[in-house]
Amino acid sequence: MDDKLAIRKIRQGDIGSFEILFRKYYEDLCQWAFHYMRDRDSSEEIVQDLFYHIWKDHAKLEIRVSLKSYLYKAVSNNCKMILKKQSRRSAIESEIAKQPISTQDQPSDVLETSEIREVVNKTLDELPERPAQIFKMSRYEGLKYREIAEKLSISIKTVEANMGKALEMFRKNLQEYI
Repeated sequence: MDDKLAIRKIRQGDIGSFEILFRKYYEDLCQWAFHYMRDRDSSEEIVQDLFYHIWKDHAKLEIRVSLKSYLYKAVSNNCKMILKKQSRRSAIESEIAKQPISTQDQPSDVLETSEIREVVNKTLDELPERPAQIFKMSRYEGLKYREIAEKLSISIKTVEANMGKALEMFRKNLQEYI
């Protein structure tokens, strides 16, 4: 089956055509993603996510270039976006680590630290169970997203989404201290 026909059938909701397309391109796209990510799990996650979105929005699927070009470009863009986010996060963590820790705390600093700790604990209590669990595993146990995903038998994307929810709530609740 040629790609244009497959796209038309997928747009009409033909799951069989989607599966054929998936099998045809999956391994090669994973190899392409690995070229960027240097991690098999992340590469597979990116490709699976791409196919998930294609099927989810199959009725609106519009591909104006060759299907192969579209898929490879989408994988490249997703890899670059993830690498950029990781780089930004590493830079922020590096800057935080460079900041000196004062050995002589002022009374107002101690009070503010106590208030912040109270807000953090309250926020953890308010979070739904899964985001709170993932936040604690990441921040308190020092686990990487992949390790959390493996321990909880969930995808890395699910870990990222739940961490995003938790961090958003922390940003909101700690806004006056930032």
